[in-house]
Amino acid sequence: MNLQPATLTKIDEVITHYPVKRSATLPLLHLIQEDVGYIPEEAITWIAEKLSIEPINVYEVVTFYPMFRRKPIGRRHIKVCRTLSCALMGGYKTCETFEKEFGTKLGETSADGEVTIEFVECLASCGTAPVVLIDDDLHEKVDCAKAKQLADQIKKEAAKRG
Repeated sequence: MNLQPATLTKIDEVITHYPVKRSATLPLLHLIQEDVGYIPEEAITWIAEKLSIEPINVYEVVTFYPMFRRKPIGRRHIKVCRTLSCALMGGYKTCETFEKEFGTKLGETSADGEVTIEFVECLASCGTAPVVLIDDDLHEKVDCAKAKQLADQIKKEAAKRG
């Protein structure tokens, strides 16, 4: 596993907080996903060895919690809330707009690797529905027109980098 030295240091430190090593599984998965961007297969084996448990015990945690990704995502991560308030205010249409703008489907990454679009559960801004989280930035009242504006902005930023 190619983890950043700071991540390896944090991992070793986190393990000391748990009298039973196995209990560190969840925090280690978070640290690895934060560093690598997802949980590669080799990470499951690596954590199991690090904690002296079986790989299946790590795999159970990875597959139980929906926040862990098993494959890389795009450079930009668009998360559209799908819970009741957002759904009633047009969240599904907002999501369709992003899919159309980036030529990809829900849960997939655009061909250029730029964007991954996902539905997520409540983003805790029901009064300003529909809401979208792009990377760490919350966008409120994202109708189809605003989704198009956000998509255009992402495309413009990608072109500048490219």
